[in-house]
Amino acid sequence: MNAPAVPSQFGAVAAAPSTAAARGAVSASAIWTRALQRTAGITDDQTVLLADVVDAHAACAAGAPALLADRGSLTYGALAQRSNQVARWAMDRGLKTGDTVCLMLPNSPDYLAIWLGLSRVGIVTALLNTQITGASLAHCIAIAGARIAIVDSAWLDIYRTAAPEGEIWVHGGARAGVPRLEPSIETHASGPLDEAARAGLTLRDPALLIYTSGTTGLPKAARVSHYRIRMWSEWFAGLMEATPNDRLYNCLPMYHSIGGVAAVGAMLAAGGAVVVREKFSASRFWDEVAAWDCTIFQYIGELCRYLVNQPARAMERAHRLRLCCGNGLRADIWDAFRSRFAIPRLLEFYAATEGSFSLFNVEEQPGAIGKIPGFMAHRSPVALVRFDLEAGVPARTPEGFCLRCEPGEPGEALGRLAQGEAGLSTRFEGYTNRAETEGKVLRDVFEKGDAWFRTGDLMRKDRKGFYYFVDRAGDTFRWKGENVATQEVEAVLCRYPGVREANVYGVAIPGMDGRAGMAAVVADPSIDLTALHAHLQQNLPAFARPLFLRLRGQMAVTGTFKHQKQALIGEGYDPATVADPLYLNDTERCAFVALDAALHSKIATGSPRL
Repeated sequence: MNAPAVPSQFGAVAAAPSTAAARGAVSASAIWTRALQRTAGITDDQTVLLADVVDAHAACAAGAPALLADRGSLTYGALAQRSNQVARWAMDRGLKTGDTVCLMLPNSPDYLAIWLGLSRVGIVTALLNTQITGASLAHCIAIAGARIAIVDSAWLDIYRTAAPEGEIWVHGGARAGVPRLEPSIETHASGPLDEAARAGLTLRDPALLIYTSGTTGLPKAARVSHYRIRMWSEWFAGLMEATPNDRLYNCLPMYHSIGGVAAVGAMLAAGGAVVVREKFSASRFWDEVAAWDCTIFQYIGELCRYLVNQPARAMERAHRLRLCCGNGLRADIWDAFRSRFAIPRLLEFYAATEGSFSLFNVEEQPGAIGKIPGFMAHRSPVALVRFDLEAGVPARTPEGFCLRCEPGEPGEALGRLAQGEAGLSTRFEGYTNRAETEGKVLRDVFEKGDAWFRTGDLMRKDRKGFYYFVDRAGDTFRWKGENVATQEVEAVLCRYPGVREANVYGVAIPGMDGRAGMAAVVADPSIDLTALHAHLQQNLPAFARPLFLRLRGQMAVTGTFKHQKQALIGEGYDPATVADPLYLNDTERCAFVALDAALHSKIATGSPRL
């Protein structure tokens, strides 16, 4: 497929003055200061929404590109007008402040224009995950409590199966008996709204519902206020050093907080542009980045791994990227990604949609997810506490308090929840379900009456203050009395030549305590399992070496490219139900041996010795 042509009316961006060579060495403190300056004046009683920021850019540069895509682009002027039309359409449908609309569309400029327009008049948009169906989708729709749904015409049947009742408008094509959104929107005026349309609306009001991934249960709907949107937008704009000359390549799903709010919002806050791609393609990526003249790439770590595993591409170093910003770039591919593709700067971070804190690796320490500088410690109180893996909660002393981890010791990351105006930046806005909200708050942690947000993530911190992701608390398992962090085992597997992806999890064995390690691996057909076994012996302690190996053609991932584990755990290691090749780590023969029905039967009776 040929790379897309850049729309001629927008042309190429001006030479970016902030490339590594031009800007020279910028200190970490200067980058932090820029982000603090951009966010310092934002309080939740203000009335300037992200839509108003768009209006301000439209007033002085109406023709500047805001959202670029193959099938239609929007300038700042057109985005302001389109969102005003959406707002008037919503009011014409009888929607009012506090009502909710479900949105189920693929990535496109209209995706942002729709929720931005709804937000102008206080309507909350529930950003439905387009990767889920059936009962999970029905649950997401139900907890949103929406009055109206806007659904892509191609997904109408999927939506109706999950939610047969309710008012639906289709986008992107005609469907019999269902009103089309676009023609109806275009009948409304595109000029600025009068003040009465948004009377009383402030940044503390809700703007979005964004769903958790649902990897450990049904998704939860996290509340996202206008304040959070403004803070994310300005904060990322500051750390990225974003300017009107920037174009950000975004192929992450827009129903997610990073791809749909933080990355997009940062560019809109700075007056830059977002290249909106519907999906990620490893084979076309560098051609598209070059064709659209992008200067920033918003990544998820697995995307970087896919790119590193691709054969050499003609355009992979012919880009003008000055920055790649994202999360999940593991240490084992950090240097390979940066050096092979000539990336001037990496900005790795850690954050959660509903979380009370974030971490940023401004210093570019390979493998680290971030660091909190001393002058920011009061603003982002974070603690790592010892975790009781069997109980699934932080460990407590006899007096009932949690124990802080020592440097290098893994523990669950907690964020302090402050109260009042001083706690705006550490606020937990919760979910639509009160019990789920309370379940994320840990109380009486270090003293009576304190409250901390539970991330559910295990991390460690080194003596220099850098944080490193270890595992999800629910993914780490115990085997032979030891804790096995799945991400650490995955990293060792992926260092072996020929292993493209690895997904590690624990499976139960009859008569055995704990869970044994199992690795689902996407590998080259020529992979040498004998050499792989030796590699694991050399680099992992005995208890952490996967007992079972499953070779797959491809890995199942979520819409944000996280590996799905629960289905694999349920399928286990029975060759009667698993079509993929299965192997057992035979500890007596020191080799991976084919796992057939006879051997599976012996495992159930305790032979061979595991």
